[in-house]
Amino acid sequence: MFSKQEAQQLKKEFWTAFGKSFPRKWLLYDTKIKDMSFKFNADNKKAEVSLDIEMKDEIFRNAYYEKIWSLEDILKDFIGDFQKEEFFTLDNGKVISKIWVEKHDVSVFNKNTWQEIFEFFWDKMDGFERFYYEYEDFIKDV
Repeated sequence: MFSKQEAQQLKKEFWTAFGKSFPRKWLLYDTKIKDMSFKFNADNKKAEVSLDIEMKDEIFRNAYYEKIWSLEDILKDFIGDFQKEEFFTLDNGKVISKIWVEKHDVSVFNKNTWQEIFEFFWDKMDGFERFYYEYEDFIKDV
């Protein structure tokens, strides 16, 4: 087990290595839709790439979720099988809508799995971005 400081250092090394291995400016928070963003996440059990719709107004959050959900089969062509939850509760209690893909049996604390995570991140985020750019006008029209 790692101390808190060691864990923080390893996470920092992980994200630095990812940036160096796959240098690219990702879309992430620059969707031009307030409170809708793409995210990378990795912990001690899995890696995840997600689209988080975090509007406080449930009507708007639902409208964007439904727009994207209406393109389900198309999104699947870009990123493969994915999970979705209209009312996903974050650790802090905030409710968001979330669409994501996961890779299990990898860990940010195991350098032997880093390359596998990096390739997963690149592949899935690239798919999410291509999907978003292709259907951006449709998604934004709420």
